[in-house]
Amino acid sequence: MGRTVYKNPRDIEKMRDAGKVVSTVLAALRDASRPGVSTYELDQIALTLCRRHGASPSFLGYKGFPGSVCASLNKEVVHGIPSRERVLRDGDVVKLDFGCRLRGFHADSATTVAVGKSTEEIQRLLRVTQDALWAGIQAIRFRGRMYDISGAIQEYVEKHGFSVVREMVGHGIGSRLHEDPQIPNYIDEQHANPLLLEGMTLAIEPMVNAGGPEIVVLPDNWTVVTTDGSVSAHFEHTVAVTRSGPDVLTLGPHDPGR
Repeated sequence: MGRTVYKNPRDIEKMRDAGKVVSTVLAALRDASRPGVSTYELDQIALTLCRRHGASPSFLGYKGFPGSVCASLNKEVVHGIPSRERVLRDGDVVKLDFGCRLRGFHADSATTVAVGKSTEEIQRLLRVTQDALWAGIQAIRFRGRMYDISGAIQEYVEKHGFSVVREMVGHGIGSRLHEDPQIPNYIDEQHANPLLLEGMTLAIEPMVNAGGPEIVVLPDNWTVVTTDGSVSAHFEHTVAVTRSGPDVLTLGPHDPGR
């Protein structure tokens, strides 16, 4: 990807404005995620609302991706392609990943919704994944290390009996959707462990499986699924590193940290 790009306060405020659009879109998608609604319909809601706020969807056309939202069902981990044929059913788990670009800067966030009636185990998976995201965010300290984030997420997830996806990681974000550094959700010596410095802006996004951590990419070259067919959950926020700690730029009404 290249070197880490540090943002000044004006850049971060632009990203916060983009983050407000992202959180507004995700709130609308959560409300719309009901049995009988297709993932194509969710995509159209996101596209319309994004443009209404003067922003452009980050994912649409990115490396050929055909949608504005990544809508991933059940065993799908991330990068699910919206489709008229993918209709939500009672008991489904849908992961909604959305980003937008506004005034030259991106923000990126994700949430997971249990559609209709849900089991206690599914609810627990969602709670643990969202809490793991916040554990990672709360581990951010000025002049701390990247592995503080990674280790906090991994420890929380595995303590609750779930597994962290290894191959998919978080990332820096700014004027480009994907920047350095990469942010693994577990400690891996193969990844760099840079200092967390003021002006870094990070998309932190644990992907957590109810079963094993192994994944595979489907023949569409986008959709990532669990190898064992277990359900997966995904939560994400865009966060700025400041001298006083983390500044979450994509807070929404469903966030426990609000």
